[in-house]
Amino acid sequence: MPRRLSTLAALLPALFCCACVDQAAGAGEGARDQIKAVGSSTVYPFTTLVAEQYLANHPAAKPPVIESTGTGAGMKLFCAGIGARHPDIAGASRRMKRAEYDQCRRNGVGGVVEVQVGIDGIAFAEALDGPRMALTSADLYRALALAPGGRPNRARAWRDVNPALPATPIQVYGPPATSGTRDALAELILARGCLAVDPAAAALKARDEAAFQARCQRVREDGGYIDAGENDNLIVQKLQANPQAIGIFGYGYLEENLRAVRGVAVDGVAPDYRAIAAGRYPGARPLYLYVKTAHLHAIPGLRAFLRDYARLWSDDGPLVRRGLIASPPAVRAAAAQTIVRETPLDPATLH
Repeated sequence: MPRRLSTLAALLPALFCCACVDQAAGAGEGARDQIKAVGSSTVYPFTTLVAEQYLANHPAAKPPVIESTGTGAGMKLFCAGIGARHPDIAGASRRMKRAEYDQCRRNGVGGVVEVQVGIDGIAFAEALDGPRMALTSADLYRALALAPGGRPNRARAWRDVNPALPATPIQVYGPPATSGTRDALAELILARGCLAVDPAAAALKARDEAAFQARCQRVREDGGYIDAGENDNLIVQKLQANPQAIGIFGYGYLEENLRAVRGVAVDGVAPDYRAIAAGRYPGARPLYLYVKTAHLHAIPGLRAFLRDYARLWSDDGPLVRRGLIASPPAVRAAAAQTIVRETPLDPATLH
């Protein structure tokens, strides 16, 4: 190899590392020496707890900035680029979509590390003085879908979807379209209910996934489902003010507010820790963190923050006491290794 080429080859790793640091430290937009996370309102309380523990373990560090933006909005911010004004971490109550990953790549984000931090369940809840509802996924599909059976939703009271239910109005407070919890409602509950009651749904799903989603997973927009924003504590307050209503949020918020609300069983299974951990509850789902590889090289403390997350997600750890449901041991071990090795996400596994 000519000497000049040999010298250049020797310098490339150092140049690449410097470029990562420069880009993640600002790329002309100023530097940042504190961790910044956005994303799911469900993951938010767990990430804030880790931030508290991180500061206790690293008292000289600057406090991490943790924002509850919703999964979809968080992914949009996360994938906008690298540098000081872009977040390091996105919390998500569903997996990253392939379209989101592609947007990250187009914006130069580069490698992304995916870490499953635990399990959650989409909890349906009512006030303690509510009507003691028990629902099926079919009831929820008929009540909340835009066009159950391919026809506009005309149901106004719960009795309209099931004669065994009370004649109270269908009023369900839930997250907005940008929320991973809303996505999980559509994919785990409404689709399940649709397949249970619509004879044409299974064939439609096999033939045309987009048409199936339009028929089975779109949420009504005429007042039966009420967009309550990303503040899940606000939904708890609305249920107290309106005991006839139902609310939708992550299990962690149900666990934190059992003095004000109670869970509503779905398909005969209550949203509790054991049922969700065992996969018996129909609304069970994994929770994730997504981290930029470039920022791992540049943002002080980011690696330590992720190691703290792994240390706190054990069966009897602080995150479980906050309302997280621990992943099975093998999943936790694999996630911890992903953090140590900084294994990049394989986009071929995304949909």
